[in-house]
Amino acid sequence: MDVRFVEREPVERRCLMSWEQKHECALPEDLKDFYLTTDGFTLTWSTKLESQPVPLGSMVINRLAKLLPLSQSAIFSLPNMPTLADLDTQEEPQESDGAPEVPHFDERSRILELDPCGGNGKVCLVYRNCTQDQEAQDSEVWFLDRALYWHYLSSSFTAYYRLMITHLGLPEWQYNFTPYGPSPQAKQWACLYRPLTSHSDPHVDPNGEPILNRLDPSKAFRGKVKPPQPKKKSPAQTGGGGGIPKARLSGTRR
Repeated sequence: MDVRFVEREPVERRCLMSWEQKHECALPEDLKDFYLTTDGFTLTWSTKLESQPVPLGSMVINRLAKLLPLSQSAIFSLPNMPTLADLDTQEEPQESDGAPEVPHFDERSRILELDPCGGNGKVCLVYRNCTQDQEAQDSEVWFLDRALYWHYLSSSFTAYYRLMITHLGLPEWQYNFTPYGPSPQAKQWACLYRPLTSHSDPHVDPNGEPILNRLDPSKAFRGKVKPPQPKKKSPAQTGGGGGIPKARLSGTRR
């Protein structure tokens, strides 16, 4: 296993203050302490498959300079393209009991990208119920999947950081907090490196069976047993009775 960690210098306090004034957001204290220790976090690890290295785990917290509003990300800044605010409907979505209100792409929320997730979505620091020209205070961590649906992760950066470490940065681990879960391939990696937690997967099909395929080696590799074929009777037995052949009978008469 090959583990690589990128060391970075801490962020100066004046840079944090300048960032908060520019984006009109008060960073949570635990995230401030994090940036005062290191300017972002990047740890990747790979495994070997048939003696070939395979990149697998990735844990990323963007540098302060890349902690930008989601609308300014390069993937969403193409010319003549609809904005993310166009995806917000006028009707408020119906939330389940106890579920927090879903963030909005317009001025009601301020969304900052924490982790690009390798193109499988985005982990974001979200400030909800914002007011224009006023500094946003309370933040949460949400996951935006590739279909642009929101999924709640944690109420603080520290809680999210622990989740990231616990899941080892495995591919699509954030999809464990969605109704549909990660892909079958990602589940197989999780079963290999996190067997205790992956066996309690809540994502099941309507019949109550796990989505991950189950393979019984005793049945899959068991050879087929051919039914025994009936033995062919010899010509001497077709006459029945077990008598003596006619040629021998004629010889004895002589």
